[in-house]
Amino acid sequence: MATLVQPAGPFALGTFSAQDAGSPFPGLLAEGRVLDLSKALDWAPREVRTVVERWEQALPELHALAVDTALDWRPLEGLRVHAPLEPRQIFQSGANYRQHVIDLDVAHRSPDDPRTVEEARAEIAAVMDRRAAEDLPYVFIGLPSTIAGPYDDVVLPEWAEQPDWELELAAVIAKPTYRVSVEEALEHVAGYTIANDLTDRATVFRRDMKAIGTDWLRCKNAPGFTPLGPWLVPAGSIADPQDLRVTLKLNGDTMQDESTKDMLFGVARLVSYISRTSRLLPGDLVLTGSPAGNGMHWGRLLRDGDVMEGSITGLGVQRTRCVAEKAS
Repeated sequence: MATLVQPAGPFALGTFSAQDAGSPFPGLLAEGRVLDLSKALDWAPREVRTVVERWEQALPELHALAVDTALDWRPLEGLRVHAPLEPRQIFQSGANYRQHVIDLDVAHRSPDDPRTVEEARAEIAAVMDRRAAEDLPYVFIGLPSTIAGPYDDVVLPEWAEQPDWELELAAVIAKPTYRVSVEEALEHVAGYTIANDLTDRATVFRRDMKAIGTDWLRCKNAPGFTPLGPWLVPAGSIADPQDLRVTLKLNGDTMQDESTKDMLFGVARLVSYISRTSRLLPGDLVLTGSPAGNGMHWGRLLRDGDVMEGSITGLGVQRTRCVAEKAS
């Protein structure tokens, strides 16, 4: 059973199913109740991504449905909540929170590094400022097979030596997006949701040949490594995506608690930058990076039995439990 934290605005979208059986269906969530959109809309969408693909047409209909009390609403209690949608592409922004990057650089310092902690922090801070001035976001690609539900267990692979959390604001693309300006980029965002972009820190960098650099396949793309949701909240219900609080609690203790103001590159700039190279599609995710307070910073990585609770202003709360993979 999902515990409702009311999202911002009059409604949100999600994917639901009966607890005991039944196929997932796209749902409209309003005031703690759910409407099956595959039955309520004349064009009978089978999934939330289909709704997003017709976003401009769908929005007025969704607003009208949200206030119609005569429809066949179901209580949220008793329904299983899945990831709100299945993206075709996931674009992930790295090194996008200033304080987070500084903390990670210090945490990953070699024991032979002659710099003091203060010198290391000052040096990487200067690098962050230069990146922002030169308008160079850092974006890589993730696999849709990493997506998991907002209340699903997270399986920690047997090989993952340093599994870590990275709570992030995720933008959901509304329409085909290619070579758009920063000024028009937000017009291409349908809404926002929560993503926890789990990372095995031990495999971020290749050990066999440093010149190869990072290994994003290995460290980030295990099945279920991206718990998503619970809801897709329309962009019109979020006043400013650059003024939201990103908070992650581990077993009740607050580990991350930062504003999206700390981003080097905001949502509009990231969408525009990605679109210079790639064509974004409806339902695609743009993960915007994670703030300070990861496990490497605290010297405390994920382990069997840990419970992560992630929230972002107006987007609800996800709650996932870590389960160690059984040795084969």
